[in-house]
Amino acid sequence: MLRRRRNVGVAKPLSTGCKVFWLHLQCFYSSFSADETKASHTFEQNLRMTDLEQFQRLKHLVLLKYQEHYPFFQGNWKSFSAQDIQNLIGLIEENCKQAVSEKWIYTHLKPETNSKIPRKDMLNILAQFVGFSGWDEFVFDKDAVAVASVPKPRRRFSRIWLLALVPLTGIAIWYLSSNESQIPETKTIELNDEFTNEKVKSDEVKVVQVEDSVEMPLEVKNGKVEVQASEDKKTKLVISSPFYQQRTVVVNQHNNPKVVALKPDDYAMMLKAFMGSDIKDWQTRKEQLRKILSDNLEVIVMLKNNLGSEYYDKDEFSQKLIVPTETVKRMKIIEIKNDVDNRIQFIRIKQE
Repeated sequence: MLRRRRNVGVAKPLSTGCKVFWLHLQCFYSSFSADETKASHTFEQNLRMTDLEQFQRLKHLVLLKYQEHYPFFQGNWKSFSAQDIQNLIGLIEENCKQAVSEKWIYTHLKPETNSKIPRKDMLNILAQFVGFSGWDEFVFDKDAVAVASVPKPRRRFSRIWLLALVPLTGIAIWYLSSNESQIPETKTIELNDEFTNEKVKSDEVKVVQVEDSVEMPLEVKNGKVEVQASEDKKTKLVISSPFYQQRTVVVNQHNNPKVVALKPDDYAMMLKAFMGSDIKDWQTRKEQLRKILSDNLEVIVMLKNNLGSEYYDKDEFSQKLIVPTETVKRMKIIEIKNDVDNRIQFIRIKQE
């Protein structure tokens, strides 16, 4: 047996979809001997009902998890109020560091019945919220219990049934393999400065993935971001930074960029240099600040340890930059807004 395998070659490992399909197929085989009345159900109905039942079970666990934090809530998804939805969104953001929109909850969690399950990345978020590593572990945990509880067959299949199921199995596996394009693929995109071609600093840029009106913040590491996108869906990346112009990039099978160039905001870059450098010619610096800062400039400095904020106008803020101190060098710009003349009109700073 082993020699024949070597001659033929090593089989390609089954995908996750095929493994899940095999678990459902085992349950389907056992159903013939367990109860003859179930023979009227088709294979597609068994498979679809199992996935939907798992999603309903996950919805129930989400409610139980919500009640751990809000024990006064004793209702169900139908009685889940707008305030409950906001509370749940906050819990998910706090525990999973992921974002779920109010519209998504109304679409997928509020209905008593669902015709299909949501996207896998959203299922992962809910599964993590109730204590699993993701949807795959949640499904495996459910299927393992189901397979173990199936009684042993009391009679063997007839050859007719086997002949009928073998081609059906092959067709199902082919269908799952041919639809692998629907499984999200991880793409790595590098973020570079348009003029210097250097990677941008990870803490100076934010990336949000938008798909089906759902926004999900992505982590930027070493100037790169990883995106999970399906080839048949349009995925948008919204890239923002106080030092670069905002850019929206579409990622799909027709547009798969390896590098995204960000155009710097010249005035913001000058301000960044002023705050981090030592004084050389204070008169020149004062004149340059007068040109790049709006006369109506407002500066909000957020103090450490939640002590509040400080406010500066143009003259007060310019005076601090003309003679920079160690305090100024420890300030981090997190937001900049420009006026119609592209002069800096608003600055939000975090004190570090």
